[in-house]
Amino acid sequence: MSKFSLSAYTGSLGFSSLLMLAAGGLTVFSFAPFHLWLLQIATPALLFILLLRHDVARLTSGRAFLLGWAYGFAALYAATHWLLIAMHRFGGMSQLLAVIALAFLAAYLALFYGLFAASVCWICRRWHPPRWIAAVLFFPALWVANEWLRGFLFTGFPWAISGYAHTASPLAGFAPVLGVLGLGWLNAVLAGMAALLFLNTDRVIRIAVPLAVTGVLVAGNWLQSVSWTSPAGQPLKISLLQGNITQDQKFDPDHLEATLRLYHDMILQEDADLIVTPETALPVLSSQLPPDYLPTLNAFAQQQRHAVLIGLAAHDGEARYANSVVGFSPDYAQRAYRYDKHHLVPFGEFIPYGFRWFVNLMHIPLGDFTAGAPLQAAMHVRDQAVLPNICYEDLFGEEIAAQLAAQADRAGAATILLNVSNMAWYGDSVAMPQHLQFSIMRVLETGRPMLRSTNTGATAAIDAGGRQIALLPYLERGILSATVQGRQGITPYIRWGNQLIAGLALLSLLAGFALTNRRRSAR
Repeated sequence: MSKFSLSAYTGSLGFSSLLMLAAGGLTVFSFAPFHLWLLQIATPALLFILLLRHDVARLTSGRAFLLGWAYGFAALYAATHWLLIAMHRFGGMSQLLAVIALAFLAAYLALFYGLFAASVCWICRRWHPPRWIAAVLFFPALWVANEWLRGFLFTGFPWAISGYAHTASPLAGFAPVLGVLGLGWLNAVLAGMAALLFLNTDRVIRIAVPLAVTGVLVAGNWLQSVSWTSPAGQPLKISLLQGNITQDQKFDPDHLEATLRLYHDMILQEDADLIVTPETALPVLSSQLPPDYLPTLNAFAQQQRHAVLIGLAAHDGEARYANSVVGFSPDYAQRAYRYDKHHLVPFGEFIPYGFRWFVNLMHIPLGDFTAGAPLQAAMHVRDQAVLPNICYEDLFGEEIAAQLAAQADRAGAATILLNVSNMAWYGDSVAMPQHLQFSIMRVLETGRPMLRSTNTGATAAIDAGGRQIALLPYLERGILSATVQGRQGITPYIRWGNQLIAGLALLSLLAGFALTNRRRSAR
C-alpha cells in the first residue's frame, strides 16, 4: 500500500479549494455563541500551509487567489447566513433568490481574501523569503491589511473579522492597545507559527515557535490585569427595555397603537436613573406620533428626575429624517438630547447608486436616512456621560475610539457606552450573540462599560472588564435592571486608534523585505 501524502492531494487545485471552503465554513464556530477561538488560528494556518508548502513554485498568483477567495467566501457566507432571514422571511424574496443574493455579497467580500493570498504568493515567488519570514512577518501584515480593507472600502463591512473571536481568549488583553484589528494580526502571527511547525523540521524552529507562542499568550494574560481606566462618579441604576416585537408586526399599521402603548407603559413604570428603549422602538417618524406622546414622556422624566432615551426616526422636514435616539432629563429641560446615527447601513438605511432594482425586489421599508455628524456629544446622566451608538455602528471600533479621544480633554467626556439595536430582522439566529460579542470587544478596546437595549436580544449590561453583569433571555419581553459604574481615562487604542497596528504591520513588511534582502546579499 502506498504511503499517504498530503502534498499529493493539496497539489490538486480542486481538492485544495474544497479544503479551503471547509476551513472557511468552520470559522463561524470561533465566534459567539460557540467561542471555539482556536479554530480562528487553525483554519488560517491551513491556508498558510497551502500557500507555503514545498511545491510553492507550482502555485501561481491566480491559483493562490482562488484558494484565498474560497476560504473567505465560506467564512463570510457562514458568518452572515442570518441575512437570509431578513431577505426571505421579511423581505419577500424567494428562498433561491435570497441564497443567490447572499452568495454575491460573500463573493464580493471574499475578493479581499483572494487578493491577500495572491499577494503572499507573489512575494514568495518574487523574493523567495525563508518560510519563517513569510509566515511571521509577511503573512500577518497582509492578513490585517485584508481585514482593514474589508472594513473600510465602500463604507465597510467588518462583521466577523478574526480578532472578534478572541474576546475571551488570552489575546483579549491586547484589545485596549491594538484593537480588534491588532488581535487579528496576532491571530495571524500564531497561525503562521502553527503552519511553520507543520512545514518545517528545523530544530531551531521547533524550539523557537512554542516559546514565542507561549510568550504571546502570557503577555496577553498579563495585559488583562492592567487597568487602563478608573471609576468615575457614582454608579447608575439603569433599565433597558426589550419589547420583543416581531419584525412582521413592527411596521404593521394595525400594531402601531399597541407598540406605542407598550413602550409608553414600560417607561412610566420604571424607577431608574436611566431608561432606554431599543433602536426605532417607536416605528414611525417623530412627526407622525400622537401630539402628546413625547411631551408625556418628557414630563415624566422631568418630574421623576430620570433620564429617558428613546429610539425613533427623527423627522427634520420634507425628506430629511435620521435614525436617532432622543433623550429627556432635567439636564435637557430646554432642549432634548439627540444622537443621530452617522455610519449608515447600505441597502438598509441608504441605497447605493445603481442598486435601486435590488431594493425593489424586497418589501422592506427602506429609505435614504440623513447621516449624523461623526463626532457627537454624550448625554449627561447625573454625574455620568452616556455615549450612544446605533446597531451597526457598534462594529466600527475606531470611530467610537475617535469620539472618545475627541472628548478626552473636555468636560463631559463619555464614561459609559450605549448601543441600541433591532435584531428582529434576523430571527432566532447567531446574529444576536455575535453582535453581543462585538460589543464586548468595544468594551475591551475602550475600558468603558456598555449598555445594550435591543428589541429581541441581546439586551445586556457589560462591565468595563468585558463581563456580562446581566442579560435578558432572547426573544422575550422584559426589562433589564442593573447598576453600572462609569469609567474615565483613555486606553492606548482610544489615543491612537488603528495607527499602532498599521505601524506594526508596515514595520513587519519592511523587516521582512530587509531580512530577505540581507539573506540574498549574503548568498
